Amino acid sequence: MAGIGFEIRKILHKDNLTSTLAAYSYAGLIGSGPLILSIVSIQLISLFSLSVARTNFPIVQFQVSLTYLIAASQILTGAVQLMFTRYISDRLFGNENETVLPSYHAVLLVVTLGAGILGLILCFTAFAGMDIDYRLLMLTAFVLLCNIWCGIIFLSGIKQYRAILLLFVVGYGSAVIFALFLFPRFGLNGLIGSFVLGHILLILGMHALIYRNFRSEKYISWQVFDRRFNYPRLGVVGLCYYLGEWLHKIQFWYYPFTGQPVIGPLHASFIYDYPIFLSYLAVLPGMAFFLLRIETDFVEYYNAFYDAVRSGGTYEHLQNMRNMMVRGVRTGLYEVLKIQGIVVLLVFAFGQDLLHLVGISVYYLPLLRIDTISASLQVLFLVAINVFLYIDRQRVVMILSVLFVVLTGLFTWVTLKIGPETYGYGFALSSFVVVLMAIFYLEQYFSELEYETYMLHQDELVYSHN
Repeated sequence: MAGIGFEIRKILHKDNLTSTLAAYSYAGLIGSGPLILSIVSIQLISLFSLSVARTNFPIVQFQVSLTYLIAASQILTGAVQLMFTRYISDRLFGNENETVLPSYHAVLLVVTLGAGILGLILCFTAFAGMDIDYRLLMLTAFVLLCNIWCGIIFLSGIKQYRAILLLFVVGYGSAVIFALFLFPRFGLNGLIGSFVLGHILLILGMHALIYRNFRSEKYISWQVFDRRFNYPRLGVVGLCYYLGEWLHKIQFWYYPFTGQPVIGPLHASFIYDYPIFLSYLAVLPGMAFFLLRIETDFVEYYNAFYDAVRSGGTYEHLQNMRNMMVRGVRTGLYEVLKIQGIVVLLVFAFGQDLLHLVGISVYYLPLLRIDTISASLQVLFLVAINVFLYIDRQRVVMILSVLFVVLTGLFTWVTLKIGPETYGYGFALSSFVVVLMAIFYLEQYFSELEYETYMLHQDELVYSHN
């Protein structure tokens, strides 16, 4: 998300109610847009298809198939996303623009081969008894999704946020339109085919935007995988974060009393899936506040502090910038907590009406409430992770991410064993623990900021000052 604050400031510069609302909407969509848009598009395709479906079972199979594709593609590419982001940022900061596009081609090739090989193996093992058309469409969609997540990282690195949103709207909007024509004739394969066609348009648009902004005489460069430019801790962070996000769902899918087979080896949990989907929509306000406060207030004073360090600013100025930086983080965390607290209260008060509105049984209300709390805690966790990555505390983020996976798996397993009255509490508890630890580490870091800056990086600062 680095750099989005500049875009938001442009909107806020008008200083009126309309621009403020626009800034919050833009920040919320950018912060969680791609994932939210993909989930919403799946639901829209399903909703329009219901009007011509004789039975809703193919639509359920489509939803489950696409959910697995999103989960698998995010986990697989999670190991390279943050490393690639850091690599792009370093090259652009060093004015090495000519190395960016060849490195992107290298990452894309490795991801495509990795996703293709893994997909082929699954096609002839776990999905061996399935229709060949279904397997080929799933394989194509999986590879496309892996490429798209890498493309988003690339475009985010060059601050093309609005373009990302527009491309997703066009791609997924096209998928909905394709589904109206393909589903009546081809059923489940038509739905997945429409998703594939929409993603082809999406990735073509991404590449057009990338090639418009970058040129290079060299087509491919393996420098991105060189040890000098590798950040393995970031790879662990990306992998563990996505794995933790999906692990509790996977456990519910395959636990005998909560999961049901839907198509081939793919299971779903109709107890757990509906409320967790609705809870993700509840994080949009928190994501908007997170980006507005952290990416504007914190980043502004963060840059001012280190600029003053490099240029030999006075101690009083450094103290002021340090205090404002700390205040920016604390204010950001507090406002995210406040806005998500309001969302949680609204869900507690009107959750039953919301379930009636979307046609879901009120028996899901307890899960919806605890899942909304869990999703809100995840926003706080994201705030802390982003701050740690700004201040380059990769080891701390890696520890928190690994702990997030371990605790999520352990606590979810315990709640599954206890019974339905504790469902959802495992993910909430694991999120609560890592948020508390993250805040503790942040307070510790800021209390030792001057020492960390001047003593541990003295040589680096002297060099940059000279």
